[in-house]
Amino acid sequence: MMRRFGDPPENGRSYIQRTGAYAILPMGDGLLLTHQDAPEPEVQLPGGGLDPGESPVQALIREVYEETGWRIARAQRLGAYRRFTYMPEYDLWAEKICLIYMALPVMQYSAPSEPGHTALWMTIDDAMPELANSGDRAFVARFASRAAVFQKRG
Repeated sequence: MMRRFGDPPENGRSYIQRTGAYAILPMGDGLLLTHQDAPEPEVQLPGGGLDPGESPVQALIREVYEETGWRIARAQRLGAYRRFTYMPEYDLWAEKICLIYMALPVMQYSAPSEPGHTALWMTIDDAMPELANSGDRAFVARFASRAAVFQKRG
């Protein structure tokens, strides 16, 4: 059973399943994130929905580039969660299946090409209260705790 974050589904409401790939992108003591202006201003893990025929990693690479201008490498899947939400940009209620990866930001090639997105760097401590959804926060917290253990061993 996949863990759910956020509000439970509403009884009687029909949801469209949408799968997306999202990335935790660490460099030094920071994370590469995206700030999306609309429909609500919020800080997010870069990523988004899979296009028809696209693998999750292909979608991840494309979406991170569109939202941050960065190319990434060595994507490793950390897990998945689901959440039920209204997506005003598509005017639909969605059961979002969020595939979470860790990848390495390699180089910024351009400004974000997706309108309303700004790339930003934040420390994990600063990012935690800013991330817009609880599923992203949970995966970043888990990533941070594993990174801390690894650093202590080093």
